[in-house]
Amino acid sequence: MDFNAEFKRYYDIAQDIVEQYKLSGDTEYKKLMDAVNYSYGANGKRIRPVMLLAACEMAGGNIKDAMPFAAAIEMIHASSLIFDDLPAMDNDDLRRGVPTNHKVFGEATAILAGCVLMVRPFEIMSKAAKNQNQIDAISIMAEASGVHGMMGGQQIDLSYEGKKASKEVISELNRLKTGALFKASVVCGAVIAGADKKQLEAVSEYGDYLGLAFQLIDDLMDNNPDIDTGKTKGSDIENEKSTYLSIYGSEKCKELASEYTQKAVDALEIFGEKSEFLKQLVKSLESRIR
Repeated sequence: MDFNAEFKRYYDIAQDIVEQYKLSGDTEYKKLMDAVNYSYGANGKRIRPVMLLAACEMAGGNIKDAMPFAAAIEMIHASSLIFDDLPAMDNDDLRRGVPTNHKVFGEATAILAGCVLMVRPFEIMSKAAKNQNQIDAISIMAEASGVHGMMGGQQIDLSYEGKKASKEVISELNRLKTGALFKASVVCGAVIAGADKKQLEAVSEYGDYLGLAFQLIDDLMDNNPDIDTGKTKGSDIENEKSTYLSIYGSEKCKELASEYTQKAVDALEIFGEKSEFLKQLVKSLESRIR
């Protein structure tokens, strides 16, 4: 398998989906639509929709059935970036190499844009749902986005600013704030495809370990001045946040990232050769810190 060619195939599909679901029209609230499109259409890596589409095909599903759900998870992710960057949260000036949403459109409009990007996905998915599997995927994505997922993780993050968090708290924070949407990506894709119980357990385990590895890698990259992440460098240190890096140190973080990457790869053995793309995907994430 040519990983780069396969990633481009999924990425191009994800990009087309993003364009399809952008807002348009000359209305009194055009500024809000522009703010929504600014963050949703920004030059992202589209990892979550790519994972959702790939998991659907890996489990034997029709990729067309997964497309609205891929759009939805990218919207939810974009909403989290808007909220995360706000003055009341991390107060960041830069995201994906451009000024953050509130720096361009103002704080109030940025909040509204984040709300639109949290609500609109469920409009899109509910209109697209044709069977119980797709309805189940909506429920999974809702839980991953809410208080028992991404938002709950954000609250833990806020609660420990200026405080030293334990290893257990940091793991729970990142399992929810970062990992929940990654896990939802592959689980939703597999659910839409009609995966059985053992297959769902496998993709769930893959998503858990990928989320852990991703955050370890993200912490390492965020504090490496030689790597361009498109974000403000050292913001976690400035905001006095406990991270994997502050607890474990650089070498241990690299060791754990490698361990979790391998566990993610091993989790997909049940799918045989069909899992090769998602295996290579998690490996490619880890390769950025080698």
